[in-house]
Amino acid sequence: MTIAEPLKGVTVLDFGQVYNGPYCGFLLAQAGARVIKVESRVGEPLRTRAQATSASYPFAMLNGGKECITLNIKNSEGQEILKKLVNEVDVVLENFAPGTMDNYGLGSKDLCAINPSLVYAASTGYGDGGPYRDYLGMDITIQAMSGVMSITGEGEGPPLKAGAALCDFLGGIHLYGGIVSALFQRERTGKGAVLDISMQDCVFPTLTTALGAYFLAGEQKPRTGNRHPALSAAPYNVYEAEDGHVAMICIRDGHWRKLCDAMGRSELADDERFRDMKSRSSNMDELDEIINCWTRGLSKDEIFRQAQQFGVICAPVQSLADVVSDPHMHERGSLHWVENETLGETVLMSTPLRFKDQLPPSLEPVADLGHHTGQVLNELLNLNAEEIDGLRDREAI
Repeated sequence: MTIAEPLKGVTVLDFGQVYNGPYCGFLLAQAGARVIKVESRVGEPLRTRAQATSASYPFAMLNGGKECITLNIKNSEGQEILKKLVNEVDVVLENFAPGTMDNYGLGSKDLCAINPSLVYAASTGYGDGGPYRDYLGMDITIQAMSGVMSITGEGEGPPLKAGAALCDFLGGIHLYGGIVSALFQRERTGKGAVLDISMQDCVFPTLTTALGAYFLAGEQKPRTGNRHPALSAAPYNVYEAEDGHVAMICIRDGHWRKLCDAMGRSELADDERFRDMKSRSSNMDELDEIINCWTRGLSKDEIFRQAQQFGVICAPVQSLADVVSDPHMHERGSLHWVENETLGETVLMSTPLRFKDQLPPSLEPVADLGHHTGQVLNELLNLNAEEIDGLRDREAI
């Protein structure tokens, strides 16, 4: 099979840090773009935290396949180097705090004036306008401000954050989508674009179900744990098994009938308490206990296999150990076992953006800090070794 490289020929300067920007850069690299990761002389925050810590895994996961250079944008010579590089690239992406690049004369207006066809893509917590513009944002605070935490948890307990860093990665996904859209527009107009991606904006659509319940009731109801946010669908919960838990949902009456058959309780399908979605939702506690009585006597795998046999929407709650060994994801080529210098054998992912009958580019290990600096400056700016060494001596790179 051929390699899918729809963005081959596109060159990106990736100033991304931690998760948001680097994930966007990873997707671009896996789509065939040449991604040059630009870091300070000490490295971006995740690299500096990665020494002998668990942070070494996400850094490796998000930054493999990128060329790594150092550039001191606080240094006047470093700033001039960036201005020259901008003429040789298609995209600059960053997720610094608002105004960081502007403070050094390297913001979107400055760089797009140098290269009008440049796509300048920035992702921040709250966007480049509005009263929240200058607020600092990280995943947990965006989960709080966006309303995600207010709907996560049990009714009587405190609001909880989602276990996954969903706001960071939603920001990175939308940043990628914006860049690809801007590149497509440039093909038609010849003009670049400035992208302003707000993590808060990216998260809002995920509240759809909870907002539907809010507008229907005219107020926010208590948190519902693993149940439907509006308590208007049942079964919809996580149920006990002998060796863990399973998630299950019936979105149609037909699904409920299939679950009744799977449980060996076909008579429940016509029980007045459970005949339709409204009655099942009204008798949710009783319904969940009936299902738990069935699931408690079976393993997760037994429940899952029976559910699949009868066409019931169900899945085991997998541990991280289960997920990294998932045979389906490995067979699809989504996950790959690799050796990590710090952590030993780990799993890395390929891009989720798959082209039928084409493979994504192979995964490459993350490069050392500044490994490609000389090569990139020589190739793109025609600087010789003596000039590059001088820039190092003057702490510009």
